[in-house]
Amino acid sequence: MNPVARVLVIAASDSGGGAGIQADIKTIAAFGGYATTAITAVTAQNTLGVAGVHAVPTELVALQIRLVLEDIGADAIKTGMLVDGPTIEAVAEALAESKVPLVLDPVMVAKGGRRLLDASAIERLRALLIPRARLLTPNLPEAEALTGMSIDDRVGMQRAAESLCRDGARAVLIKGGHLAGATVHDLLLMDGNAEWFSAPRIESSAGHGTGCTLASAIAVGLAQGTGLVEAVREAREYVRAGLGRGLAVGAGHRPLDHGAVKGAGAAWGRR
Repeated sequence: MNPVARVLVIAASDSGGGAGIQADIKTIAAFGGYATTAITAVTAQNTLGVAGVHAVPTELVALQIRLVLEDIGADAIKTGMLVDGPTIEAVAEALAESKVPLVLDPVMVAKGGRRLLDASAIERLRALLIPRARLLTPNLPEAEALTGMSIDDRVGMQRAAESLCRDGARAVLIKGGHLAGATVHDLLLMDGNAEWFSAPRIESSAGHGTGCTLASAIAVGLAQGTGLVEAVREAREYVRAGLGRGLAVGAGHRPLDHGAVKGAGAAWGRR
């Protein structure tokens, strides 16, 4: 039997298929990995927005995690939407003994603007999960919510990343797509060293699921033994290619194309 990189994804289901667990599984498969899941919530949504969220009972979230790790195991873990404070506590407890690298995507606001975590849940995220994250991947609004800072430029991005590292994250990737300009700058801060990734902005209506996709692509790279800087670089290339080939699905925030990148069904990049 061929060994395969295993990624446990702890996140919510997206009925529209563009983000959440659905995007995570598509991404991990594109990189040649094997995705397992612990679903935290079922959402009713489409490209126009989120209409409803039903949280999975915390004991069932924890049971999903425990059973996957006991039998299948994981080479990396990625979290997405964690719904509320009790769910965050349950996830933290279920992962308390795990030494597997964690990519923490702090999903707080839906693409359509709906708030997905309240203030008390954000504090539990900071206290319980950020200190065990191998990588934290906030966008600018999420980084502002986590730090209380206003971020208007690259200097602000670096200050926020430094603050989040002081909170315990081993590395932070702040995504700069919300800043105006023809060039998008992302910052990876690791071991006190800043690595900037810059590329021309892609004007696309297919932006739904980019954060989930990026974090899952990084997680599967780590699971396959790729170094963090290279895993971020390959993940960004994958997301940019998917944005350039967005799908004509729905009338709102459309999903990027996870499958038609570098040939349908082909493992991404050199894998």
